[in-house]
Amino acid sequence: MAESSRDVSDTASVMSDSSAAPSPRTARRRHLAMFGNIVDPNEGKSLDFGSDRSSRRGSGSSAGSNPPSNPGSAPHTPPRTRRLGPSSMFGQLVDPDEGKSLQFGSERSFGSRRGSSGSNSAHENGNTPPKDKKDQDEPQEPKEMEGGEEEQEEKKEEKAEAAPKPRVKREEVTIQQTNKVLIKGGTVVNDDRSFSADVYVEDGIIAQIGHDLSVPDDTIAISAEGKLVIPGGIDTHTHLQFPKNGLTSVDDFSQGTKAAAAGGTTMIIDCVLDSSDCSLVEAYDKWRAMADDSVVGDYALNVAITKWDNKVKIDMEKLVHQRGVNAFLVFMSYKDKWQLTDSELYQAFCHMRDLGALALVHAENGDVIKQGEDEMIKQGVVGPEGHELSRPEEVEAEAVQRAITIADQANCPLYVVRVMSKGSADVIAECRKKGYVVYGEPIAASLGTDGTQYWNTKWREAAAHVTSPPLRPDPTTPGYLMDLLANGDLQVTGSAHCSWTTGQRAAGQSDFTKIPHGVNGIEERMSIVWENGVATGKMDENTFVAVTSTNAAKIFNLYPRKGKIAVDSDADIVIWDAEAVRTISASSHHQASDVNIFEGMEVHGVPVATLSKGRVIFKDDQIVANSEGHGVFVDRKAHCDHIYGRLEARAKYLLPRAVIRMEHDGPVAQVAPAVAAGYQPRTSRPRNLHESQFTLSGDTKQGDEDEIGTPISRRNRKPATRVNAPPGGRSSLNIFE
Repeated sequence: MAESSRDVSDTASVMSDSSAAPSPRTARRRHLAMFGNIVDPNEGKSLDFGSDRSSRRGSGSSAGSNPPSNPGSAPHTPPRTRRLGPSSMFGQLVDPDEGKSLQFGSERSFGSRRGSSGSNSAHENGNTPPKDKKDQDEPQEPKEMEGGEEEQEEKKEEKAEAAPKPRVKREEVTIQQTNKVLIKGGTVVNDDRSFSADVYVEDGIIAQIGHDLSVPDDTIAISAEGKLVIPGGIDTHTHLQFPKNGLTSVDDFSQGTKAAAAGGTTMIIDCVLDSSDCSLVEAYDKWRAMADDSVVGDYALNVAITKWDNKVKIDMEKLVHQRGVNAFLVFMSYKDKWQLTDSELYQAFCHMRDLGALALVHAENGDVIKQGEDEMIKQGVVGPEGHELSRPEEVEAEAVQRAITIADQANCPLYVVRVMSKGSADVIAECRKKGYVVYGEPIAASLGTDGTQYWNTKWREAAAHVTSPPLRPDPTTPGYLMDLLANGDLQVTGSAHCSWTTGQRAAGQSDFTKIPHGVNGIEERMSIVWENGVATGKMDENTFVAVTSTNAAKIFNLYPRKGKIAVDSDADIVIWDAEAVRTISASSHHQASDVNIFEGMEVHGVPVATLSKGRVIFKDDQIVANSEGHGVFVDRKAHCDHIYGRLEARAKYLLPRAVIRMEHDGPVAQVAPAVAAGYQPRTSRPRNLHESQFTLSGDTKQGDEDEIGTPISRRNRKPATRVNAPPGGRSSLNIFE
């Protein structure tokens, strides 16, 4: 590979250079090189460290700058459905010995944004200059092809692209990593403002932000020209490698965090939810053992409470003081399994308040749901539609209102997970207006799709949407929730990612109550928020950063280490292409599931590169190899100032205070004990109702009783004798006399 004499600041000029138009022959043989070549500074040889990617329509491929002698042996990469905007991913690598600028990457053209990006350096690098979409769609030999044939060819290509594709295993790429990275030419976007600046990262921490930065010679430059440089996303709610009813969700911590990185998320907060009889601390240790050596990005853990006793209280104290946990999840549903009573909820909230922890609640009325499920099964509604019918929107909204009321009485901050309906969102918004300390978390599914799929005639598609609370069949719900998110009535977005295969879901094919709950969203979350929020004009780029990263960092006490592009913050950074477009599909996503609930959805906003603590973990639609274990567990301190600072002030303001008055010095009436009307206190044993005080002699004396309570007038009375007489008594009239 020839060395380029350009400075790193000239890297972006390649993107707009379209003067070198490729010939038809070159166009027919063009390819999109995902990775260029790197020069070994010791030997000066060109080292191939990546593979090429075929274009969306074409089938040509090449093996980097040195094509194989046998073209038929070149590996074929299936065409993908993702359509991304052009990007100049990596800038140039500076040789520390000679001080010359070395080309480190190649241009990509995805045919959705700008023109071709050819340059002399691309030819020197051995890479064929990419061609824009206009040239790509033109017939190769227009003089020889008739119009009708061209139309037929286009229809064939469109039909081939629309055909479902089998899930293929994603290849991972190896790139050179360094502890010094310069992100050059981008627009830095935080929750409060946007500005043009370069970002220099060293040892995983953001060291400098500005222009004309002084950086070491061995720094790798990444071009972000025309792109946004945003804080890495924080997914507040995941269930990776989740065991339930003998099954385990298909995305483990390795696969799940790789998918997160592909979507621009650099940190997840998973939930410890163990159905066995182990303690909370033992369950926490089990989750740490599964995740520590597998995660690609950083992670934290919330812990679910499924019962209430003194042992649980002690374990909660250990988790807060010794394990870095500052949030606990309680359930108001899943009766006879995880559900807590209102009394237990109040006690749990009080204990969390004393620990300085945040209370998370899954709000549904479990008692009503249980009756609804039984009724659906009794009526023969056993398909996925029964899931939504047994959990109407009112059941969710009622539980949210009740949870907020109980938490407010306990003076405990509340975070409502999985906001899925208009009703529950309205309750949260209204309570926040009244001063309640409550936060709402819609998820990718509730923001990107609806519950009409529960009535899909294909069981596979219907079952894939089963989650709890369910998606609502009202098609206006996603837009309504996005409005509240944009206006600040809802604050954060999670994914509640808990993905299952169709075979696993088939365990409930004849009984919807046995379908494992959970949907995907860890990879799609940020693009869906951008598509339905920013691209529609409901929110700006700063609000997007707030609801996908910054607000979560503040609520869970991670800010400003996470959720902000600032000096001394972790270098969790995403280079975001706002104009790029991709089509979501199970055939191209980075998850292990065979179905995607957003199948066929076209979204704007795509991560071009994802960095976790300064290390590139995702680039050009591929996961970087050997990234497992790069992420670490992040301790979170209790008593978060963002939450408890306000809560303590509110508690002092609302503290009941007695009124100081002058004592009354006048007469005081004596008040007898209050007695109900007609009531007389009993002073003796109950009267024997089988005895009567009536006598013919009339000598009964009321109130004269002996020592055992028997009236004196009845003490020596002659016992009654039986008289033989006809009914009505004998007659004194003798008609025979």
